[in-house]
Amino acid sequence: MTSRTARPDDIAAVTTTIALAFRDDPVWGPALVSADGGTGHVLPFWRFYVEGAVGHGTVSVVDGPAGEIASAAVWVPPGVDELTPEQESGVEALLAASLTPERYAAYERLWKLFEDAHPEEPAHMYLSLLATHPDHRGHGIGQRLLAADLARFDANGLPAYLESTNPANDHRYARAGFRPVGRFQAVLDGATVTTMWRDPADRV
Repeated sequence: MTSRTARPDDIAAVTTTIALAFRDDPVWGPALVSADGGTGHVLPFWRFYVEGAVGHGTVSVVDGPAGEIASAAVWVPPGVDELTPEQESGVEALLAASLTPERYAAYERLWKLFEDAHPEEPAHMYLSLLATHPDHRGHGIGQRLLAADLARFDANGLPAYLESTNPANDHRYARAGFRPVGRFQAVLDGATVTTMWRDPADRV
């Protein structure tokens, strides 16, 4: 498996892989349901986060054989915001126009839970999204991509942090060296979000 850093011209393919991977996620699936059940807003929603990280040069990808992105890891480096103010405004406008007022308010409460749980110190790499295209699941591609990224961060002494929104993935993150440090419940369906931390010092 060969991974590389995503380029601006990869944004659409990375976004597609993320949208497909998170379609049935226990947290994000319910959170992004529109008033009429439509999904036209989902790709633009995820694209904001992909664009933000690609701008920092911290999206790692594995190419698929047909031009798709087989797996993608979207990281946010220390000391930067996940989105620019313009991107934040874009997300808010998109969801305000796509969700019912009640669901938009629930999304805002959910996002606040994520923000409150996120540690400010020490400096760390934040795994915003890890996704494998449905056509490539079951082959360990995402796990190997994650391991390759973490090896680079270990070499620089950087810890890593993530929120697992699907309990089925918790053991995979544990195998990569992450340990649970907290939990909170999603607003709409009470799904569990597990916050996880990985310290390079623990891997020595």
